[in-house]
Amino acid sequence: MSAELVLYTYFRSSAAFRVRIALNLKGLHAEHRFVHLLKDGGQQFAAKYGELNPQHLVPTLVHNGRALQQSLAIIEYLDEVFPAPPLLPGDALGRARVRALACAIACDIHPLNNLRVRKYLKMGRSDAEIRDWQAHWIALGFAALEAMLANSEHTGRFCHGDAPTLADICLIPQMANAHALEMDLSAYPTLTRIEDAALALPAFSNALPKKQPDAE
Repeated sequence: MSAELVLYTYFRSSAAFRVRIALNLKGLHAEHRFVHLLKDGGQQFAAKYGELNPQHLVPTLVHNGRALQQSLAIIEYLDEVFPAPPLLPGDALGRARVRALACAIACDIHPLNNLRVRKYLKMGRSDAEIRDWQAHWIALGFAALEAMLANSEHTGRFCHGDAPTLADICLIPQMANAHALEMDLSAYPTLTRIEDAALALPAFSNALPKKQPDAE
């Protein structure tokens, strides 16, 4: 299948960061169209963008004219349509483990810290209180992830074995969020070790927010 890909992205979005990593790992080029989540009242709320993504979120990936939403669904779609290299293990138990790790981040940590939640919390709360909220939920999630990874024989150089998977794709953006909050990550040696291994790969390092053309 041809790779006519357009990615609607925002440099600070963790979800868009995930898709950038997946595209890089697959060696796929996507035209980037930038949706600034703060300018103009939030460019994601423009009517034309809403036609592509009724949730008014990023990322949106358009492949051959078909729009896809939600980062995990997009990544699994890419893995099915462009199967090399695989982002999920070949066995059912392995796939379940990787999906569990990915969901622990994308479903349990990230939603409590995203822009929509922070904007809502701003009503009556200080920046310090919001920062504490973010750090609390990241620390709680990271403690569980550290145990899941450190206590498993299936953890290798990366979250599952010695090649990046969907779990690593979710982990690295969340680690970036923790660094932005200047969190002490010494309690999570497995997470930081995996982060170092991932960021040694151009597919991850080139997807960092600071390296994006729309970075401020």
